[in-house]
Amino acid sequence: MINSSDPNQPVQNYEIVNPTLEQQVANLLPSVAGYGGNLRSTNTIIPIVDLTTAAEGSTLPETLNNAWDFASDHNTVNNTTTTLISNTGFWRVLINYREENVVNNTVTPLGRVFMDDGASTKTIWQFTSTNTSSATETIGASVTDFYVFLNSGQELKATSVSTRVSLDITTRQVASKDGTITQPLNFS
Repeated sequence: MINSSDPNQPVQNYEIVNPTLEQQVANLLPSVAGYGGNLRSTNTIIPIVDLTTAAEGSTLPETLNNAWDFASDHNTVNNTTTTLISNTGFWRVLINYREENVVNNTVTPLGRVFMDDGASTKTIWQFTSTNTSSATETIGASVTDFYVFLNSGQELKATSVSTRVSLDITTRQVASKDGTITQPLNFS
């Protein structure tokens, strides 16, 4: 008599006939869609990698999950320093930097985004002109899109040192501090 709880028993295979599961495998793994073999289960524990979007905590692909929505926040920073985010978590940040006819013979950062924990700062992004003369310099615009993680007590801030330097910054939380995905507002 075979005792199924005995660790020395041979591997037992069972055929699974389920059109729904077979179609799901074909959709998720198109390279094996034409394989033609039947699905099988076994009495052996085998580690797996979950390839579904549910495994990443979302029903959407990452690019759609990080879409801008009505929870997105926008700030224009011009000749000032502004706190952009003071909540913990993972955040998407989009910067549209514009500069027009700036004289910067001190070679200091004209625009800067940084993290501040109250004791020190950490620059995440900055634009520094290399103009060392007293002549004006027209740069134009550039766009940067990136992600940041803020822990308790940290803030994301932006600064612009001139009325001719503008940072248009849009932010959106994409995950909480513990990594739980934040779905776009009103997505169901």
